[in-house]
Amino acid sequence: MATLSIVPRATGCATKADGGVDIQSRIGTAWVFHGCVDFTWLDADEVGSGEIAGAVALLDAARAVDSPHELPATVASFTADLRHGWDGDRSISAFARDKRGRVTGLAQIFFTPWDNTHLGYLEVTVDPLVRRRGLGRKLFEAGVERIRQEGRTLVLIDGSDHAASVAFADAMGLDRASEGMQRRLQLTTLDWTRLDHEFGEAGDRARDYELLQMPGGTPDGMLTAIARMTEAINDAPTDDLQIEDEVFSPERLRAFEAAQEARGRRLYRLVVRHGAVGELAGHTMVGIDNERPWHGWQYDTSVLRTHRGHRLGLLLKIGMVRWLAEEEPQLRTLDTWNASSNAHMIRVNEVLGYEVLARGISWQQNI
Repeated sequence: MATLSIVPRATGCATKADGGVDIQSRIGTAWVFHGCVDFTWLDADEVGSGEIAGAVALLDAARAVDSPHELPATVASFTADLRHGWDGDRSISAFARDKRGRVTGLAQIFFTPWDNTHLGYLEVTVDPLVRRRGLGRKLFEAGVERIRQEGRTLVLIDGSDHAASVAFADAMGLDRASEGMQRRLQLTTLDWTRLDHEFGEAGDRARDYELLQMPGGTPDGMLTAIARMTEAINDAPTDDLQIEDEVFSPERLRAFEAAQEARGRRLYRLVVRHGAVGELAGHTMVGIDNERPWHGWQYDTSVLRTHRGHRLGLLLKIGMVRWLAEEEPQLRTLDTWNASSNAHMIRVNEVLGYEVLARGISWQQNI
């Protein structure tokens, strides 16, 4: 049996007295000892190319089993996650290896600096070849303890809605907090006649508004207004998640753009502005993968409360696919996530032709 160790730069595992943890697995009715896990947390700038390569290979092995519909992680995307998180998050990581140095487990924690400073986001991945031997539990427990040491009191973790993932969450004592659905839009089979009709009807309801195309980074002179408008996303359902409203600032917008650039994604933002008063009323965003330019991600779509009732969300989303058809004709698929309880945005997505691809669950635990 392989020995499992989280010692990226060391030569062996700590003894139990020094903090090593026994790893066991069940064979028949007996528990058989395999080795130990010695947890060493690394900041983003301490993670070397070997750890990155091993983690990307591990993530792809897990993806093939857990979510084969997803695009594989790349060195660029994983490195961007380490160094930027989603929009400037700080991350720490622990890597489990077998005797031959292959990464078999990964725990990552992300801490947002902008808001919700009471929580840590935890991700745990174990190689399918070594699952059900206790490694996932040890990675999870170490992650929870590390979040507690940071003075945070809530752990959030996302998982696929399938039997193994749910069983693991239940075994860890996590509480189900929100359910979501991933949808995919096939741009090669869009019903443009129907969408053009819907776009025209939405435009009739929004005669006092105009659409502004903003490719790439946000113009300096619009940062404050865009940040204020982005906060409309706080009206989206959060179900039972114990989270506070997100806080957006020009600095956070720039951090998000830097993270997207590091991932190798080019940005498109479509904004709707009220013509009479000049107020930005809502927006939608998409990121296109530079290395896999047939695929993109639909990010936030939100409209300020005072401007709702004019079909602006539908106008924005159809306007975006019309724009992308001109600028990115090679684009074939767009993926998006919504809370299962977000009935309004689900209806908008269904008008466009998005179809359910997968389901996910957000779990939480007070610590």
